[in-house]
Amino acid sequence: MVTKEQAQTLAGSSGNVVSTTGDKIGGIGQIYVDDTTGDPTWVTVKTGLFGTSQSFVPLENASVNGDDIQVAYDKDKVKDAPRVDADGDITPEEEDRLYAYYGLGGTSYSDTDTTSGYTDTDTTSGYTDTEGAGVASGRGNDSGFNSERDTVGHDTSGPTTDDAMTLSEEQLRVGTERREAGRARLRKYVVTENVTQTVPVSREEVRVEREPITDANRDSAMAGPAISEEEHEVILHEERPVVQKDAVPVERVRLDTETVTEQVDVSDEVRKERIDTDLDGDRNR
Repeated sequence: MVTKEQAQTLAGSSGNVVSTTGDKIGGIGQIYVDDTTGDPTWVTVKTGLFGTSQSFVPLENASVNGDDIQVAYDKDKVKDAPRVDADGDITPEEEDRLYAYYGLGGTSYSDTDTTSGYTDTDTTSGYTDTEGAGVASGRGNDSGFNSERDTVGHDTSGPTTDDAMTLSEEQLRVGTERREAGRARLRKYVVTENVTQTVPVSREEVRVEREPITDANRDSAMAGPAISEEEHEVILHEERPVVQKDAVPVERVRLDTETVTEQVDVSDEVRKERIDTDLDGDRNR
C-alpha cells in the first residue's frame, strides 16, 4: 500500500511505475488521492515515445520500491486502460470505467448534487501540491461532472452528436536532437631520433719524393754548403665533419569536422482503434 507520505515524495519524481514482474511501464506522472480520506488511489504512468501519454493505474495492492511504484498489473494491461485526461480531476464516470476495466469494485460515495454516490465538499482535499509536483484530488468539481464532457469517452461523435464514429490511432513523431558526442584535439610533442648521413672528408698525408741530380736541378742542389744540417717542415691538413641543426617547417595540420548521416531504426508501440459491427436479429448487413 502506498502511504500519503510516500505519495508526496514520489509525485512528479523521476521514478518509474513497474509491473508485477518488475518491468518498467513508464515514468511516474501524477498521484491522485481520495477527497474524503486523502489516501492515494491512482497514479498516472507516462507512456509513448516521449512520455506524452498517461495511463491511470490503481494503487490498490501497490508497493514502493526505492523511487519506483510496483503495481499489481502488467505492462499491456496498463497501456490498454481507458483514456482519461490527467487534468487534475477524475469524473465519476471516468473512475467507474477505470474500476470496471481493472476489475475493481470501486468505492461508495454520496453526492447531494448528483446521483453519482459520493459527497464532494472540498475540491482541494488530499495533498496540496504547491509546486505542481503532480498530486491531484481524486474527484473534480463540486457537481462531480465535467460540463464539457457528459458522455462516456473522448469521441467527437456519439449519442449527443451525430451518427458517425471517429476512429483514431497513435502515430510516431520521431525527430533528432544535437548533442555533444565527444571531443578531438591536436597535441604537438618532441621526439628524438638518430639520423645517420655519410659525408666525404679528406686529409693530407706526407710522402717522401726523391729525384736524381740532373742538369736541370744541379744548380739548386749545389747552392748550399757541401755538408750541413737542416730541417724542412710541411703542414698537414684534414677535414672534419661539422654538424649544424636548423628547425624548418615541413607541414601544417588542423582539425576539421564532417557530417556523416546514417539510418537509425526507432520503434515504439502505438495503439489504433478498430471497429466491430454487431447486428441484432436477422438483418442484412
